[in-house]
Amino acid sequence: MYLLLLQARNGGIKIKHFHQFKMMLSAQLKLTLREKQAWFWGIFFPVILMVIFMVIFSGNSDEEFQSEIAIVDPNPNPASEMLFTQISGLPVFDVKTGTPVSREKAEEWVKGQEVDAAIILPESADASSVLLIVNKEDEQGAAAQAVSGILDKFVQQANLFAAGAEPSFELQYKSVSSGSNELDYTDFLLTGMIALSIAQGGMFGMVDLVEMRRKGLIKRLRMTPANMGIFGLSDMVMRLLFSIIQIILLSLIGVLIFGANLYISPISLVVVFLMGALSFNALGYFFSSFSKTTEAYMGVANIVSFLMMFLSGVFFPVETMPEWLQPVSNVLPLTYFADGLRESMVYETSVISGTLWFGIGVMVIWGTITFILGSWLYKRKAIVADR
Repeated sequence: MYLLLLQARNGGIKIKHFHQFKMMLSAQLKLTLREKQAWFWGIFFPVILMVIFMVIFSGNSDEEFQSEIAIVDPNPNPASEMLFTQISGLPVFDVKTGTPVSREKAEEWVKGQEVDAAIILPESADASSVLLIVNKEDEQGAAAQAVSGILDKFVQQANLFAAGAEPSFELQYKSVSSGSNELDYTDFLLTGMIALSIAQGGMFGMVDLVEMRRKGLIKRLRMTPANMGIFGLSDMVMRLLFSIIQIILLSLIGVLIFGANLYISPISLVVVFLMGALSFNALGYFFSSFSKTTEAYMGVANIVSFLMMFLSGVFFPVETMPEWLQPVSNVLPLTYFADGLRESMVYETSVISGTLWFGIGVMVIWGTITFILGSWLYKRKAIVADR
């Protein structure tokens, strides 16, 4: 409605483009401030989601793994006593009660999930097997897999010791990063949530166009001295300002409250941010071009948003997903937007990186195609309406 007052305020005389841009931008900001759905999906929903995930997962990566186990020594002998001493001395294992227990008690604890596993020691000095018992429901869990791997390595070392052989090779582990501190899940989640919030701001933010078209405001706007190109530019600038607020707010929460680490490459961040924000604005523009009602628009935007939310590596790396799902993730624009923000905000990747520009290229393709389709549908509907 603010936009329709342009003609009256200027007596039907064509106003200067800059002044017209300021008036349109002011009108767009007022419309956005009144749109509760845009604020919820663009600001509050990502903040709530990020806080929930960070409360659940943050800080765990810095804690040493420790698993509670039970040890059964069915027939104490020198070999079993030596193994018990060595296994109970491993810092990753916390032996329940601190002493061997009966097999019945150990299996009862495993079934009741009171311990992660039970280790049955050899029954005699000549026996060569060590039995590991885990709960079938937790067989594929991280704790059971970790206990199995640690115990397997322990047995291999015991075999080498028994054979009098010294290991010739050892595995060393080192992680590197552009930042000065080690990176953890908090850094990964923070950049993913920033990407998600900007994407949702673009996809849900165009809902006002549906309402304007339904009420005939866009058609009436064309009859005023308002420049439609400036109208589109003001809308785009307003959404970019909205996205900047999202980045600043989420970054402050992640860094100040949850201790996330950011090592920003300013040029890379600006390029990724602009291309990503414009691409998702184009996607929202496309949704508005064929949605006849606000409800229809929000339904389409919700479906697309939730699909990309869980398939684009926002919460967990794409590589951890089932192999048959990964090709789907690799064509979604949010996948590359989240990766691009991580490259520019966490890994401090240079703007000349080929990987960075490949992701930008995918986002540009998505933005270009959806913008062209949306423009064609708007033009087609305008032609039909004029007949």
